[in-house]
Amino acid sequence: MVSASTKLYCVLGNPVTHSKSPLVHNISFTANKIDAVYLAFEPLDIALAIQSIKTFGIKGASITIPFKQTILPYLDWVEPMSREIGAVNTVVNQEGRLLGYNTDSKAAIDPLIPYGIQDKKVCIIGAGGAARAMAHGIADKKGQLIIINRSREKGAALAAGYNAQFIPFDKIDNIAEIAPDVVINTTSLGMHPHEEALAFPAQYLTPGMIVMDLVYTPLETRLLSVAREKGCITIDGLSMFIAQAAAQFELWTHVKPDTNHMRHAVLENQC
Repeated sequence: MVSASTKLYCVLGNPVTHSKSPLVHNISFTANKIDAVYLAFEPLDIALAIQSIKTFGIKGASITIPFKQTILPYLDWVEPMSREIGAVNTVVNQEGRLLGYNTDSKAAIDPLIPYGIQDKKVCIIGAGGAARAMAHGIADKKGQLIIINRSREKGAALAAGYNAQFIPFDKIDNIAEIAPDVVINTTSLGMHPHEEALAFPAQYLTPGMIVMDLVYTPLETRLLSVAREKGCITIDGLSMFIAQAAAQFELWTHVKPDTNHMRHAVLENQC
C-alpha cells in the first residue's frame, strides 16, 4: 500500500511505454518487503527531469534511450567507469546529491563470455549509451570492434575511442569483407513500432555467427528470428536487461533481488 512514507523510484526515457523496468523493480520491492514504488516517466528535457528528482526526493532512477549520454553534465558525481564509457544508466539520490553509475557494461558482455571474446571480430550496431557500454566491455576483453551507425559523427567518434573500424549504415555492404564473428544490435530497431526492421542485413548472417539483440520487447525480434533460420547462435536481450536491473536494485537498496523471479515476471507479461 502506497503511503506518505513510500519511497519513489523511476525510469526516465523517451519512448518508455515498452519498458518492463516498473514490472521487475516493483515485484522486487514487494518480494523484499521494501516500502517503495517504481514508475515510468517520459520527459522531453533531461535537465528538468533531473531537477524533478531532487525536488520530489526521488530516491533513484533508471536512465534509458535517449538520455544515457546527455544526463552526465547534470549529475553531481559520476563513477570513473561511467565517465570512461560516456554513459550512465543508473542514478542514486544520496541525500540530494545525484550519483551516476553504469550497470550496462558487465551485464551486456556476460552472455558472450562463454563463446569467447578475445580476438573475435565484434560488430556493434549503434553508437548510443548501450553501444558505448558494450564497446567498453568488448574492448576490455580484447575483442576487435567494428561500429556501424547511421550518424557518421557519433559512430566515428565511438570507433575512434576504441581504435575500432567504423562503417556508416549506408555503407553496410562493406561488412561482407570483414565477416564478423559477433553481431550486436544496440539500437531500438526491432522494438515497437519498428518490429519488422532488420538492424543487420540478412544476407550477411552466416552459420555459426553469434547474433545478440539488446531489444527485449519483443523477446524474439525479427533479427533473432532470421539469424536462427540462418544457423546463427542467438542471444536475446532479456539476460542483459535482468542483470543490469538487478545491479541497479542493489545500488539503490543494498539488497540482491531474485533474478529468476524478475525474469519469470517479464516472460509472464510478454505481449
